[in-house]
Amino acid sequence: MKTNSLLPLIMLAFVACTPTVQLQAPDKPIEINLNVNIEQHVKIEIQKDVKQAIAKNPDVF
Repeated sequence: MKTNSLLPLIMLAFVACTPTVQLQAPDKPIEINLNVNIEQHVKIEIQKDVKQAIAKNPDVF
Protein backbone atom coordinates (compact mmCIF):
# COMPACT_ATOMS: atom_id res chain seq x y z
CA MET A 1 0.00 0.00 0.00
CA LYS A 2 2.91 2.34 0.64
CA THR A 3 4.16 1.98 -2.94
CA ASN A 4 0.82 3.21 -4.30
CA SER A 5 1.01 6.37 -2.21
CA LEU A 6 4.63 7.07 -3.28
CA LEU A 7 3.89 6.67 -7.00
CA PRO A 8 2.43 10.19 -7.48
CA LEU A 9 5.43 11.71 -5.69
CA ILE A 10 7.85 9.81 -7.91
CA MET A 11 5.94 10.89 -11.04
CA LEU A 12 5.99 14.52 -9.86
CA ALA A 13 9.76 14.33 -9.30
CA PHE A 14 10.34 13.07 -12.88
CA VAL A 15 8.16 15.81 -14.36
CA ALA A 16 9.97 18.50 -12.35
CA CYS A 17 13.38 17.37 -13.70
CA THR A 18 12.69 17.80 -17.41
CA PRO A 19 15.49 19.60 -19.28
CA THR A 20 14.81 22.90 -21.05
CA VAL A 21 16.43 24.35 -24.16
CA GLN A 22 16.93 28.09 -24.47
CA LEU A 23 17.96 29.97 -27.60
CA GLN A 24 19.52 33.36 -27.09
CA ALA A 25 21.13 35.73 -29.59
CA PRO A 26 24.74 36.68 -28.83
CA ASP A 27 25.50 40.17 -27.49
CA LYS A 28 28.22 40.81 -30.08
CA PRO A 29 27.95 40.18 -33.83
CA ILE A 30 29.66 37.09 -35.18
CA GLU A 31 33.02 38.00 -36.73
CA ILE A 32 34.54 35.86 -39.47
CA ASN A 33 38.13 36.56 -40.56
CA LEU A 34 39.07 35.21 -43.95
CA ASN A 35 42.69 35.41 -45.04
CA VAL A 36 42.53 34.70 -48.74
CA ASN A 37 45.46 34.98 -51.12
CA ILE A 38 44.47 35.07 -54.79
CA GLU A 39 47.12 34.88 -57.48
CA GLN A 40 46.58 34.94 -61.19
CA HIS A 41 49.04 33.84 -63.83
CA VAL A 42 48.39 34.66 -67.47
CA LYS A 43 50.43 33.04 -70.20
CA ILE A 44 50.32 34.46 -73.72
CA GLU A 45 52.10 32.84 -76.62
CA ILE A 46 52.65 34.72 -79.88
CA GLN A 47 53.72 33.25 -83.16
CA LYS A 48 57.21 34.05 -84.43
CA ASP A 49 56.05 36.20 -87.35
CA VAL A 50 53.87 38.31 -85.05
CA LYS A 51 56.81 38.76 -82.66
CA GLN A 52 58.98 39.91 -85.56
CA ALA A 53 56.30 42.35 -86.77
CA ILE A 54 55.98 43.85 -83.29
CA ALA A 55 59.78 44.09 -83.01
CA LYS A 56 59.97 45.98 -86.34
CA ASN A 57 57.05 48.31 -85.48
CA PRO A 58 57.01 48.87 -81.71
CA ASP A 59 54.64 51.87 -82.03
CA VAL A 60 51.81 49.70 -83.42
CA PHE A 61 50.48 48.95 -79.95
